[in-house]
Amino acid sequence: MSRRRKYWRWALAAVVVAAAGALGAGYWWARPLTRSPSTGLAVNRALGSTGSAEGYAQVLHPRPFTFPADYGPHPAYRNEWWYFTGNLATPGGRRFGYELTVFRIALAPKPPTSPSGWATNQLYMAHFALTDVAGRHFHDTQRLARGALGLAGAQASPFRVWADNWSVRSAGPGAAFPWTLHAKADGWSVHLKLKALTPVVAQGDHGFSRKSAGRGHASYYYSIPRLATNGHVTVHGQTFAVSGLSWLDREWSSGALAPDQTGWDWFALQFDDGTDLMFYRLRDRGGRTDPHSAGSLIGPDGSRLALAAKDVALKPLRWWQSGDGARYPVAWRLRVPAQHCAVKVEPLLDDQELTTFVRYWEGAVSVTGRCQGKPVSGHGYLELTGYASSKGGAGVQR
Repeated sequence: MSRRRKYWRWALAAVVVAAAGALGAGYWWARPLTRSPSTGLAVNRALGSTGSAEGYAQVLHPRPFTFPADYGPHPAYRNEWWYFTGNLATPGGRRFGYELTVFRIALAPKPPTSPSGWATNQLYMAHFALTDVAGRHFHDTQRLARGALGLAGAQASPFRVWADNWSVRSAGPGAAFPWTLHAKADGWSVHLKLKALTPVVAQGDHGFSRKSAGRGHASYYYSIPRLATNGHVTVHGQTFAVSGLSWLDREWSSGALAPDQTGWDWFALQFDDGTDLMFYRLRDRGGRTDPHSAGSLIGPDGSRLALAAKDVALKPLRWWQSGDGARYPVAWRLRVPAQHCAVKVEPLLDDQELTTFVRYWEGAVSVTGRCQGKPVSGHGYLELTGYASSKGGAGVQR
């Protein structure tokens, strides 16, 4: 969860690990991928295909976050990601949404012993998507690169994470903001400056985010829910100056979803009054909300209210069906009754499905409603995984 786990978006990474295992950890080449193979893997099966977590570090209890170290990689753990999403607009009001995610995936607990510079146990996968609302078009692509010879990697100071020529990096020594985010593919691109407006929010129990009852089925998870963003977006060769807000999710883990967990619905919402809301709804095989679902309501003053599964009520309002037959609930009613908050979440474009190794829907949304007796509005991102494709293609089977 994740399109941001999008969290436990390691399901997406797990499919790559399953494919990579047959080829060997030391022989991955950097190459772009624009379409997904017909894996048809269920989320829980994909997670199981990564094999034993033995030899990897485990997420078993809370631990303090330390910066700049925790901006950087944690190679002792099996999976990790840097998940950026944002809503942007031109001075004239033309809207765009973007996602840039870099996944680090360990194919084995220790590096290979081969003296070759190509040899590595680290694979990097990146997803890049751009929503052009006025143009009614959604662009998406992905890249794979081995964590060797500078093809892909991550470092804490100076902060940098990259896959081929897609990257997020600090401007100078250390990890101080602003960060520069850049991705480009076939006539569409983003080049953005990001500056943190809010401090790091430790999700779950002081950053310990449990996903199921099994030992180690948890992640270390933090967010920076408001990043002031400005720069340029290019679509079909036309460049626009833009500004807006981005959201960063960071997680690392060696765990997995439980066998009966099939997908999730993840909300990252930024209200115009300065309030932010994150909630991920894990689903079981019957489509019911798993009790390990959780989130946060973050006030304009930075205060955090932890949200448990029982604290949030979700109701799908409208579904959209992809060309491959997967049906996604793209519009929602979200309520936090104890906070007298009820909002409607609507996509800026219905078709925001990524055609990566595991197909999933992740896109820009608008928010309207009332909280504490006052009208609220805003924007955010929604991620939907685990919705079946009737054609049996690359959609995750529910």
